Amino acid sequence: MRTVIFYSLFAGIAMLINLATQATVVHWYAGAYAIPLSVLAGTISGVSVKYVLDKNYIFRKSYSRIDRHIRSASLYLVASVATTLIFWGVEAAFHFAFGSAEMRYLGGAIGLTLGYILKFHLDKKFAFGGDS
Repeated sequence: MRTVIFYSLFAGIAMLINLATQATVVHWYAGAYAIPLSVLAGTISGVSVKYVLDKNYIFRKSYSRIDRHIRSASLYLVASVATTLIFWGVEAAFHFAFGSAEMRYLGGAIGLTLGYILKFHLDKKFAFGGDS
């Protein structure tokens, strides 16, 4: 139960960072590529924070060998890309279906939630599974 609570908390933190980053980018840049740039910046910031939190507090991994750390981070990134496609798809669907920033952010939150559920299982098995 502890893992579920903390993973959910960390997912919430990463989601807030992601969405706040998106809102900040759109606030400062309203050009033709504002939405894609905001989503990309939000994704990078959210994934970075989530990796550090997951590695240290959820899966409690500390690698003594650099190759193991690189392998873990690489697998985490691959899982992030796969689940980010879910997030982006749901956010884009809400954006085009409803045409408002609020609904786009709601779609982003829903997509992130679905992605994080899948990501936990992928990370447990691949990125942080096995020996340290």
